Amino acid sequence: MCGILAVLGCADWSQARRARVLSCSRRLKHRGPDWSGLYQCEGNFLAQQRLAVVSPLSGDQPLYNEDRTVIVVANGEIYNHRKIRKQFASKHTFSTGSDCEVIIPLYEEYGENFVDMLDGVFAFVLYDTRTKTYMAARDAIGVNPLYIGKGSDGAIWISSEMKALNEDCVKFEIFPPGHLYSSAAGRLRRWYNPHWFAENVPATPYRPLVLREAFEKAVIKRLMTDVPFGVLLSGGLDSSLVASVTKRHLIETEAAEKFGTELHSFVVGLEGSPDLKAAREVADYLGTIHHEFHFTVQDGIDAIEEVIYHDETYDVTTIRASTPMFLMARKIKALGVKMVLSGEGSDELLGGYLYFHFAPNKEEFHKETCRKVKALHQYDCLRANKATSAWGLEVRVPFLDKEFINVAMSMDPEWKLYNPDLGRIEKWVLRKAFDDEEQPYLPKHILYRQKEQFSDGVGYNWIDGLKAFTEQQISDEMMQNAAKLYPHNTPINKEAYYYRMIFERLFPQEPARETVPWGPSIACSTPAAIEWVEQWKASNDPSGRLIASHNSVSANHANGHGNANGNGVVVANGTNGVVVANGTNVVMVANGTNGAAANRITNGKMEE
Repeated sequence: MCGILAVLGCADWSQARRARVLSCSRRLKHRGPDWSGLYQCEGNFLAQQRLAVVSPLSGDQPLYNEDRTVIVVANGEIYNHRKIRKQFASKHTFSTGSDCEVIIPLYEEYGENFVDMLDGVFAFVLYDTRTKTYMAARDAIGVNPLYIGKGSDGAIWISSEMKALNEDCVKFEIFPPGHLYSSAAGRLRRWYNPHWFAENVPATPYRPLVLREAFEKAVIKRLMTDVPFGVLLSGGLDSSLVASVTKRHLIETEAAEKFGTELHSFVVGLEGSPDLKAAREVADYLGTIHHEFHFTVQDGIDAIEEVIYHDETYDVTTIRASTPMFLMARKIKALGVKMVLSGEGSDELLGGYLYFHFAPNKEEFHKETCRKVKALHQYDCLRANKATSAWGLEVRVPFLDKEFINVAMSMDPEWKLYNPDLGRIEKWVLRKAFDDEEQPYLPKHILYRQKEQFSDGVGYNWIDGLKAFTEQQISDEMMQNAAKLYPHNTPINKEAYYYRMIFERLFPQEPARETVPWGPSIACSTPAAIEWVEQWKASNDPSGRLIASHNSVSANHANGHGNANGNGVVVANGTNGVVVANGTNVVMVANGTNGAAANRITNGKMEE
């Protein structure tokens, strides 16, 4: 994971301008502490802060073609770079071992129409001195962050993080995932156009082995590394499958030749938290070298301002979940590990959040998964990337592999639906795909463990402690004036107010607050899903444990004995016969967990 900054079309070419670009670029040094580089051609600057994971000795940036007329700075992992290198072996002389260098021959061969040929995650800027044009692109889902802005002199600024451009741009915004910006065309355009983007309901039958194979390939390709690595392991389904598949196939990889076949796993939590116990059990089963990190509520509270600075958000759920991850990342980096695999993305693709139990039909279910995947770059991708890159640690997310996404989103959503009569709990299609009796990937009770939100799994006292702390910090009078002080995305509770107060101090510009999405949500839903259950329009806490079906009926769900009705009531019809929640206790959050962001790109152009 690296940090890039490009300033293009500056009217000022002076040393003072160069020094300013360098100063802004250094704000990204946490993303790339291993090296830095800057290219300048007249009023065009391309800077990079490097985290060396692939080819540490020869991959410094900027990258150039043979006659140094094409220049690239990139933050990316291109998993098919060796295949592309072979394709251009007779046409291009590669000067580094960087996986991102393949961007140059692809551009020289295909112009700007090559981005879909890259298999990986990336954010890059390319400048062509021959035509004095440039292009920038971001990966399909937005795993790697990117922002675009305009300076008062008309220069275009493009940066991995907002903090490198917010003070120098009169307007700026999130660079949308799956898009490229062309200076020749003067606009943004979408390069990623998958079949599911139109939200039409697919009809491909569920094929468990196809889903399993796609995921295993996604994990294996992400073991491309020249530095020590590990896996984040919460003990839930997604991280446990990442760990299991990594452990199973590690011996087949070059990484094993360099670093051995022992796999390191990492978990963070309060003493006695659900994740610590579950992760230890999975680690023992898989035989990983397991590292368990503890934190206290006070440790987390003390880190919140740093978390908001690095995450560049005031979204409540994101900050709650980022804080333990931020603390863990520092510990992991201290052990000499520079890359980890993680389980983000599965819940969005497969409808794993508990509120999906109440989807009225498969059409609404599928549309909601589409909305969730489209918004990942503002939530889980942002959290996973920025909370770890704060300490120079790279996170890779195999569930967001392009081919795995295609398989998962092509499936008839009827198979993904929660259906107790057929014994199907959330993410049943994934659980079933890895339910191998002869060569088990995981113990059954782990394979069918119910979803926890990350911020809940690290320990319920973490959320309760945050609420108690912010209750003391923010007065009732402050809340009464919240709409006057913060008319845009007004905080609806004291915790949200506290985070917003810090954010505004760090990023006081109007465009900055507009980069953060907002809107009602229930346990990570989009605002549209709130309409599924009338009683969800009543609360302001985002915790997944507050959804009606959590915990008490999970065992019955696995055995097909639970049911959910349209009023948000979940009843366990098994031997315990427990009514978990009625309509008045099923809650909604209006803190913007997955609301759609106000977007200032119109018809593919950045507004003037």
